[in-house]
Amino acid sequence: MTLQNRVLPTGDIVADPAYRGTLTGNRGILHDADKKLGARRWTHHAWICCELEFKGRRREPMSPRSWTELFFHDEAVAMAAGHRPCAYCRRSDYTAFLDAWERGHGHRPSARQLDTQLHAHRVDRGRRTQRRHVAPLDDLPDGAFILHDATPCLVLGETLRPFAPSGYGAPRRRARGGMAQVCTPAPLLPVLRAGFPLRLHPELACR
Repeated sequence: MTLQNRVLPTGDIVADPAYRGTLTGNRGILHDADKKLGARRWTHHAWICCELEFKGRRREPMSPRSWTELFFHDEAVAMAAGHRPCAYCRRSDYTAFLDAWERGHGHRPSARQLDTQLHAHRVDRGRRTQRRHVAPLDDLPDGAFILHDATPCLVLGETLRPFAPSGYGAPRRRARGGMAQVCTPAPLLPVLRAGFPLRLHPELACR
């Protein structure tokens, strides 16, 4: 059975056998005893993105009374959905993230401050949906996700790369001078501009 634990850049969590993640993570216990998600898609503010493998540990996905394993195509998808690097299994990436946050924002937050600020920009509590914002497309850094013709697209150089559960599609030209609806939470854009070494999917280098 394909579990509903694949995260899209739009924040939706789907069950799709074509989706193969390169990173995992969690945001608390989201599933019930039947391994199904309820209406609530978060239980705390610490939304993290982790390694698929760490010190040989193995888990049964969606075990009873344990956190829900989520999967991300790559880190750009994870960040668009509001997740940040885990400080435990990805300590060096977390430190690089804080360094980039400090360069982009001018201060270095604690983990609690970081998660509180991110949560305020990732969720529309009234509708329980992803909170999005509008920004000039010219100003968006590589690694940000936008909605283009209702399709989530990765900003990468002069191109937009449409995303589907099966992976990235053929590049589209990145138009200049317009505005874009941005999925990636606003506080993460300065982090990307400041040079955080985003872990993009290897398929992008092959196409």
